[in-house]
Amino acid sequence: MEAIDLAGPGDVLVVYNGSNFIAPWGGLATLSCKMKGIEGVVIDGAVRDVDEIRAMKYPIFSSGITPNAGDPKGMGEINSEINCAGQIVKPGDYIVGDECGVVVIPKERAYEIARRAKEVEKTESRLYEEIRRGSTLSQVIKLKKWEKV
Repeated sequence: MEAIDLAGPGDVLVVYNGSNFIAPWGGLATLSCKMKGIEGVVIDGAVRDVDEIRAMKYPIFSSGITPNAGDPKGMGEINSEINCAGQIVKPGDYIVGDECGVVVIPKERAYEIARRAKEVEKTESRLYEEIRRGSTLSQVIKLKKWEKV
């Protein structure tokens, strides 16, 4: 809860809970984040009140869902490096998520990764267009050049 108080617009909260049996997060915490302009929440652990959260259309990513609420005990650290779902996350890293999942972009590599993503997007747009014109995916990516002799 204290992290919500410290965060603001443009921030994403990343939480390591380590349990899919007790939820540190629910509808009230989500509403607090939404009202403060916090961009989203990623939790390595469970959430509850999923129907309320979905109705708010607020981006929450978690590794589980449970009806069991946790007790706010003030334990943990804020703005520290954590391991979340096997990924190291440091304050200031970029968090990008959609229906396919979440990725962590280290702050020091953000420009490089953004440029690479734009190149991939441009290439895939070209491939989509070639397939729409009648080519198959294997023809477009020249699959035969990778086949064993």
